[in-house]
Amino acid sequence: MSSIRKVKTTDLELKDRLVAINRVTKVTKGGRTFSFSAIVVVGNENGVVGYGLGKASEVTTAISKGIEDAKKNLIKVPVINGTVPHEQLAQFGGASVFIAPASHGTGVKAGGAMRAVLESVGVKDCLAKSKGSSNPHNVVKATFNALLHIRDAYSVANERGISLEKVFKG
Repeated sequence: MSSIRKVKTTDLELKDRLVAINRVTKVTKGGRTFSFSAIVVVGNENGVVGYGLGKASEVTTAISKGIEDAKKNLIKVPVINGTVPHEQLAQFGGASVFIAPASHGTGVKAGGAMRAVLESVGVKDCLAKSKGSSNPHNVVKATFNALLHIRDAYSVANERGISLEKVFKG
């Protein structure tokens, strides 16, 4: 299935959101060495989103590395009238997520890591639930798996070789 919709970073105004920072300690003969890992989500709030992981000995450096990594992993997601076109379940590791469309005015009903991804992609109204592991890395990756499998009616009609009206009839 060729649902991976890669996007180039040229001519995009991307906004970055920090999802989580993790402090890691390495114990050596000379003492403890601290380093930081940051998971960052970037998006243009119009259907393009990406995530990245940055690791460094300072927080600001880790965040900037995460942003650069996120810009290399951009995908295009169909957003129709500020919500997702249909319900979607996805998993990654121990995290499992559920995303459903909602009517206008509902807002993004999602927790932490999922909220950052959904707002970065430009979703204004949706219902989302994260089950299983609450590890931000796995929740972000599970949310990306769900968004990758979302299809709009136009792409379904093109894949099946039928008209758009037949997709809705059934």
